[in-house]
Amino acid sequence: MGEIIGFAPKSELERLRLIREARAIYDSIFPSTTAIGARPDDGAGKGDTAGLNGPAPSKGNVRMTGRS
Repeated sequence: MGEIIGFAPKSELERLRLIREARAIYDSIFPSTTAIGARPDDGAGKGDTAGLNGPAPSKGNVRMTGRS
C-alpha cells in the first residue's frame, strides 16, 4: 500500500517501442567502435577534436550520382 502507479498512454508506449526498434536497426548498421574491436588505450582527444564519441550528425539529403 502507498505505492504510486503511473499509467502511460498507449501512444507513448508505441513511441518508446519505435525508438528502441530504430536504435537497434541503427546499431546493427553502424556498430560502435567498441563492438568492432577498438583498442582500450584509445581515448577522447586522440584525433577527436570535440572529445565526443558517437556518430556524426546527419547532413540531410545527399545527392547520389551514378546509374539509375
